[in-house]
Amino acid sequence: MYRKLEGMKGVILAAGKGTRLYPITRHIAKPLLPLANLPTMHYAIGRLKEMGIHDVCIVVGENEEQIRNAIGDGSTLGIKASYVRQTDPHGLAHAVGFAKEFVGEDSFCLYLGDAMYSQSLAPFAELFRTSGCANLDLVKWVEDPSRFGVANLDGSRIVKLVEKPQEPESNYAMAGLYFFGPQIWAVLPDLKPSARGEYEITDAIQMLIDRGETVLAGIYEGDWFDTGTLDSFLETSSHLVGKGQKVAESAHVVAGLGHSVVIGDGSHVSCDLIEDSVVLPGAHVRVSGRVRRCILAGRVESEHSLEDQIRWNDSAQ
Repeated sequence: MYRKLEGMKGVILAAGKGTRLYPITRHIAKPLLPLANLPTMHYAIGRLKEMGIHDVCIVVGENEEQIRNAIGDGSTLGIKASYVRQTDPHGLAHAVGFAKEFVGEDSFCLYLGDAMYSQSLAPFAELFRTSGCANLDLVKWVEDPSRFGVANLDGSRIVKLVEKPQEPESNYAMAGLYFFGPQIWAVLPDLKPSARGEYEITDAIQMLIDRGETVLAGIYEGDWFDTGTLDSFLETSSHLVGKGQKVAESAHVVAGLGHSVVIGDGSHVSCDLIEDSVVLPGAHVRVSGRVRRCILAGRVESEHSLEDQIRWNDSAQ
C-alpha cells in the first residue's frame, strides 16, 4: 500500500498548563515560551512544514486565547491553523479525540507542543507514507528508559509498549512524535483510563498492535528535548545558542555575559554575571550578584545572587 501525503494533516497538542514551569506559565502559555527568542510552538510548526504539512489543528486548553492571538490563522507562519479545545485534560489519547472532525479520514502527524528535535523529521513521514502501516512512532535509544513509554521491537515493528516500566525490556523510548492512519479512530472508543486516570496514547497504540495492525518504529538518532522543566528548558536553550549568547538588539544589558544566555526584546538586565539563563522579553532584572540557571520574567529584583530559579516578578511559586 502506498499512502499519499498530500492529505496528511498535523495535530499539535498544546493544552497543558506547564505546571513544572510555574510561575511563568501562569502568565504565558507554555507553547509560547520563547526559546532563542522564538515561541516554542514555532519550532513544531517548522518541523511540520518540512514534512509538507500545512493544514494544522492546535489542541488548546485554558490557554486558548493566548495561543489564538499569537498564531492567528497561521498565514504569517505558512500554515492554515485550526483550533479545538480539550475541555478537561485526561491524557494524550483523550486530546487526540478532539481533533477527529478536523482530521476526518486523512492521515495525520501528532506532535507534542513542547517537544524539540535537532534533525528534520521528514524521513519518518516518508517512511510512514511508503509503508502503508497504521501507525509509525518516533523512538530513541536512551540510557534510562524507565522514565518513558518504552517500545519493544521486532525488527522495525513495535510489538509491545510499556509505560514507564520498572524493568524495561528495551532501551527504545517513545520520543513524542506519532503518525496515524484512520485506524486509530476505531480503537479510541474502546480505550479505558490507565491507573493514573488518563487515556494513554501508548495504550491506544497497543490496541492497534493487539488487533493486528502494523505499527512501525522510526529510530531517531538526533537530539530530542522536552522543554517542560527548568533543566530541560535550559538544556534546549543551550542547544539552540551553543556556548554563546543571543541578546535582542532592543535589550539593555549591564552585566558580564557567560555561556548560553538568551535575553529577549525590550528587557533590562543589571547584575554581575549572567550565565545559562533565559530572560524573557520585557523583563526588568536587577540582581546584586550573579544569575545562573534561571528563567526570569516581569520585574525581578534581588539583593543576592539567583540560581536554579523560575521567577515572574518576585514570585517563585
